[in-house]
Amino acid sequence: MEQKDYYSILGLENNATQKEIRDAYRRLALLHHPDRNRDNPEAADRMKEINESYAVLSEPRKRSEYDALRQTYGSSAYGQFRQTHSDQDIFRGSDIQQIFEEFSRAFGFRGFDDIFRESYGAGYRTFEFRKPGVFGRVIVGGVGNRQGAGGITYPGGYLEKLIRYGLKKKWGIELPERGKDLQDSIVLSPEQARLGGRVRYSSQRTGRELVVTIPANMRTGQQLRLKRMGEAGRAGGEAGDLYLNIRIRNLLIQKVKDFIATLWSFMKPG
Repeated sequence: MEQKDYYSILGLENNATQKEIRDAYRRLALLHHPDRNRDNPEAADRMKEINESYAVLSEPRKRSEYDALRQTYGSSAYGQFRQTHSDQDIFRGSDIQQIFEEFSRAFGFRGFDDIFRESYGAGYRTFEFRKPGVFGRVIVGGVGNRQGAGGITYPGGYLEKLIRYGLKKKWGIELPERGKDLQDSIVLSPEQARLGGRVRYSSQRTGRELVVTIPANMRTGQQLRLKRMGEAGRAGGEAGDLYLNIRIRNLLIQKVKDFIATLWSFMKPG
């Protein structure tokens, strides 16, 4: 397994205080936040390393375990630690969400859920539920397995469906479920593809009509992502996204079609 060191990633000595760990994380997370590095594909991987390092070193028990492995295995401590700790183990109980939400309010960045879903998988999402006598927080998808109420971790698939059924049957709790992403195409003229602008789109599947802003210099095969324009979610879950595949109308074919239409209009009786 790749050799890493959580202290080095945060630029810290192994005797760093909790305040120094938190300050280092805030500085690096702001510097490498995906919303500030949209043109840097390496920033997302760097952000994941920073998140993981902070989640381990900011929690005394996990930090103590990691320190013990460093003393025993030296530069191989990271690999030893990851053999016994899933992503879910590492992030459970961390205050990373609070820090990301602070960035969101202060700088207008996307929030915690959007960033983690992008970094750790499209199925990632969190939500809380409250009912008389029961409270829980559930993490579904993305980061390792699923975590249920009381800190229990569950795998996905059929067991997740069973958990959903049990919560609804016993307490009447229906967990939010994100809507499916949809795929469609939008046909542009060569001029629209070159200059960009606002183009009307009509979905044959849903009947929905939208005005889509097209960036300049689009090419056939590229995609536009329209957030929350996919299939509706369930039980308060967010809608999926709509992905529009760009197709550019062949200019010669269009001229032939226009000529035939004009010719036909002259040949029509009356």
